[in-house]
Amino acid sequence: MIKIGLTGGMGSGKSTVAQMFRDLGIPVYNSDERAKELMRTSKKIRKKIIDLLGESSYHGDELDRSYIAKKVFQDKPLLAKLNSIVHPAIRKDFLKWADTQESEYVLQETALLFENNAQKLYDKTILVTAPQELRLERLLKRDESSKEELLARMDNQLEDDAKIKLANFIIENIDLQKTLLKVGEVHHAILDSY
Repeated sequence: MIKIGLTGGMGSGKSTVAQMFRDLGIPVYNSDERAKELMRTSKKIRKKIIDLLGESSYHGDELDRSYIAKKVFQDKPLLAKLNSIVHPAIRKDFLKWADTQESEYVLQETALLFENNAQKLYDKTILVTAPQELRLERLLKRDESSKEELLARMDNQLEDDAKIKLANFIIENIDLQKTLLKVGEVHHAILDSY
């Protein structure tokens, strides 16, 4: 099974691009959604998160994402510790999921692919880009965070210039029609390369 990593900075539109691949019949594993689910349902992960961040990390069975975000996005070492709990579990879950798929390739949508030096775990990588002003505008429309909070979270991600050097394919997501055409090109390039 060919495994493709799909990434992009916050607000770049990687979920939009992921949906375009789904529309082409390509299975997409959403790392953020699965991470939330595993953080909520895995007793082992839950215990490790509480040990790291405290009882306030959960309200009953639900993860307090706002509390966790406020703690970790201002503290890079703490964020790294949280990632060291969640990312290995996600990798294992993704591989198990990929083995059940029947398409020619699968995508794993993941925010911190290059930041975690995980590109070697994939056959190819796709980077979704957009100018920072546009990304911020999109985030302010969809998120309840302030501009300052969003910029602090964006600061935990590599700049696009650094990621472009590492990616196999780049999809600029400014105009949806052009993005759709580029997704089609990348899809065919992946199929043709294997």
